[in-house]
Amino acid sequence: MPAVRLRHVVEPCWTPRARGQTSGGNHRDRPSAVTADRKVALSTSVATSPTQGPRLPVQPLPVPAGPVGMDSVVGMDTTAGAPQAGTAEAGTAEAGTAEAGTAEAGTSARRPAVALIRAYIALTKPRIIELLLTTTVPAMLLAERGMPSVWLILLTLVGGTMAAGSANTINCYLDRDIDQIMDRTKRRPLVKAAVTPLEALRFGIALGVGSTLLFGFAVNWPSALLADGAIMFYVLIYTLGLKRRTPSNIVIGGAAGCFPVLIGWSAVTGTVGWSAVLLFAIIFFWTPPHFWALAMKFKDDYAAAGIPMLPVVATPRTVTRRILFYSYAMVAVSLALVPVAHTGLVYLIAAAALGAWFLAEAHVLVHRTARGQRIRPMRLFHLSITYLTLLFAAVAVTALVS
Repeated sequence: MPAVRLRHVVEPCWTPRARGQTSGGNHRDRPSAVTADRKVALSTSVATSPTQGPRLPVQPLPVPAGPVGMDSVVGMDTTAGAPQAGTAEAGTAEAGTAEAGTAEAGTSARRPAVALIRAYIALTKPRIIELLLTTTVPAMLLAERGMPSVWLILLTLVGGTMAAGSANTINCYLDRDIDQIMDRTKRRPLVKAAVTPLEALRFGIALGVGSTLLFGFAVNWPSALLADGAIMFYVLIYTLGLKRRTPSNIVIGGAAGCFPVLIGWSAVTGTVGWSAVLLFAIIFFWTPPHFWALAMKFKDDYAAAGIPMLPVVATPRTVTRRILFYSYAMVAVSLALVPVAHTGLVYLIAAAALGAWFLAEAHVLVHRTARGQRIRPMRLFHLSITYLTLLFAAVAVTALVS
């Protein structure tokens, strides 16, 4: 193989003018302008013996247009030791980056704490808790036949919030495998890894213990036992026992959501009366239409997760008929509260009007399903929330007026 020898031939990009040459009356030496036709040639020669022939020429490399100095051509700084503007600019940029990094570090130090608090709150399912507390206060007013101590109401609400939050958090811990499958639950904290499963479990247990102690020492022990019963019922019977095994999961397991009225009544009286049982029954019969309407909307989600909700395993016609049955039972129990709790005319009118509104929407759902028309189960779902809120508001007004 012939040996290859590289030789750089660099033409200066500027040449000093001859001494004494003038341009525009200026008698100073200065570099001339760089033109585009100046090139940097890289020639190579192949070293051979005298009998191997001439050297092979190599095409010159193009030079970028515009003024180019020696440093740019050769690729190195020929003025070592001279301060470079780029270095100063780089230093400034680095300083700015350091400041930005400090600010970002401060923000990131604050953001995880806020995000963590939000994650823990989300584990408790606060929207469900709001609905539960909506039924607790009217039950306390009816038990007192007036306004109980504000301090008692506050303690009961805090304890009830902790108990419901405990049950919901443990439910999120146990259902984290199916929550990541369902679109409706994919944004929950454990699915997004905002908290670890162990942290969630510890938080749920701590809320339950705190609720028990608060009720027991600040309210009364019957209320504490009822709160514990609600947690155990929701976790053991509904979440672990029924939810993934039977279409009747929400019928039986939904009883856990009825405990707040018993807790509220017990907080005032220390016992559970028949009026409290009827309030319990109203929510018990209200729960299936409420959740089945939601399950009809998210039927594919429940099916993908393997949860045998009634809309997954039964036809829409069967589901809507059962919704109608439980709706009539709910309205009947709400009217039965009048003679038992002596709620009076105001509550009677409100219960009858609200019940007629709910039944009308349930009948619409049944008829549209029977005719094969497009159904809107979420209308009944949202109406059910309004119904329960207004019905218990009527209970509260009746208790205060009487």
